[in-house]
Amino acid sequence: MHAPELSLDEPHFASFFCVLGAVCAIVFSTLGAAYGTAKASVGICSMSIKHPRLIMKAIVPVVMAGIIAIYGLVIAVLLAGTLGNRYSAYKGFLNLSAGLAVGVSGMGAGIAIGVVGEAGVRASAQQPKLFVAIILILIFAEVLGLYGLIVAIYLFSK
Repeated sequence: MHAPELSLDEPHFASFFCVLGAVCAIVFSTLGAAYGTAKASVGICSMSIKHPRLIMKAIVPVVMAGIIAIYGLVIAVLLAGTLGNRYSAYKGFLNLSAGLAVGVSGMGAGIAIGVVGEAGVRASAQQPKLFVAIILILIFAEVLGLYGLIVAIYLFSK
């Protein structure tokens, strides 16, 4: 039995762009999460030398950086679930865009969380009144990744 002939709307390479979108989603968001975790952990290690009782309170940026990787994982799984034999170029490019949206915004959010987390952990150890302000800044950094997730879900559903 012969495979159906593909048209210009359904080229052979269209599914490649969906796979590329899934890879971009997980790789870039995980890179951002890893950077955020590493950078914030450096601040925690430095802070814990003089203030070991504050370690559990200082773990917040590490947890928030880890959530960024989950955003990329969700989109990567959604994109991988749509793969099939017949795939339009339009859908392939939409899925690539969805993966890039969540991946690149996740990388930016992870970098922001790492930089703010490192400085914030050290500062809140010196001045405990800064803790709430640092958490608010971290939330704003986390929301950058959430914006990418929302755009990716919107593009995926087109």
